[in-house]
Amino acid sequence: MDFALTEEQMAVQKMVREFVAKEITPNAKQWDIEEKFPLNVWHKLGDLGVIGTAIPEDYEGSGMDYICHAIVAEELGYGCSSMRGSYSVNISLVAKTILKWGTAEQKQKYVPPIALGRSFGCYGLTEPDSGSNAAGMKSTAEKDGDYYVLSGNKMWITHADVSDVSIVFAKTDKNAGARGITAFLVDKETSGFTPQPIHEKIGLRAQDTGELIMDGARVHKDQMLGPEGKGFAVAMSALDNARYTVAAGCVGTAQAALDIAKNYARERIQFDKPIGGHQLVQQLIANMVMEIEMGRMLVWRAGWLKNQGAPNTRETCMAKYFCSEMVNRACFNAMQVLGGYSFSGEYPLERMYRDSRINTLYEGTSQIQQLIIGNAELGISAFV
Repeated sequence: MDFALTEEQMAVQKMVREFVAKEITPNAKQWDIEEKFPLNVWHKLGDLGVIGTAIPEDYEGSGMDYICHAIVAEELGYGCSSMRGSYSVNISLVAKTILKWGTAEQKQKYVPPIALGRSFGCYGLTEPDSGSNAAGMKSTAEKDGDYYVLSGNKMWITHADVSDVSIVFAKTDKNAGARGITAFLVDKETSGFTPQPIHEKIGLRAQDTGELIMDGARVHKDQMLGPEGKGFAVAMSALDNARYTVAAGCVGTAQAALDIAKNYARERIQFDKPIGGHQLVQQLIANMVMEIEMGRMLVWRAGWLKNQGAPNTRETCMAKYFCSEMVNRACFNAMQVLGGYSFSGEYPLERMYRDSRINTLYEGTSQIQQLIIGNAELGISAFV
């Protein structure tokens, strides 16, 4: 058992860490205030080859492994959760899903521009009335010759307003439940396919979020992603990838919160000594350190399994569940160390605290992760 990173992995970590320190961390506050995603910085990441880290070289990626994939997500999460979120959606939810399920033509058309940072993708699964119960979606795809006509709404979709291609899930058979769901690749210029931005979110304000409105959007049968009726399997495989980078990003944000708390604890004087010398402050720091290390190991274990091509849904859900809860505790405890100063924009903790809240909700709530883990252990499904 070797816990050391390879030279390649350390090189990726160093490169991304330096980029984040120079280009992302100093600007994240302003992006949050303006609710504006920094396209120029994203393009720089693409030029460095960071966005396509885990994409094969045949598709303009760097062809690196899943540990490198996690390292990128962790370092981006350290600087700005909105940037990490875009990385997760573009690569984990969209590009890797197209690589797994797409035709040769679909892969060549959509994956390289995403890997290079020149194109955005989005993942349209959640609806206004169906979140955890994805099989209960109401969106439909009615066959009309060589086309499918899509109708319905998708909600809380990252990149809805900027996406060049959307993976959209709809029912081709209304009476077949999960087996009646099919995935489609929908181009942004498709008639009857309209994004509607969502503003005033608690967190991830620099990340584009919106609703997708499908009103008779016609999509050619060649735009089907995977076989008809296999959309639920497509969706779940995508979530396996996304949960992995969400977990890694949580580790990065928690590490940033810890570093802020440590620096403050060394400098802040109360009762004639640095507050880091008080036992209860050290308890907060110690708990943060332990939980961050535990989370990182869960992520890397899931990544190791992914590298082996081994089943990893259980381990990925464990990492996502633990890390998404952990980062909320870490930000809370770091704020306790800073006291009143953490409640202002003088320190980035208030933004990290807001940004972290979503992690227990998207890509499957903490409760859904528990049900998946429980099913893996007991062999008894809690889902209807």
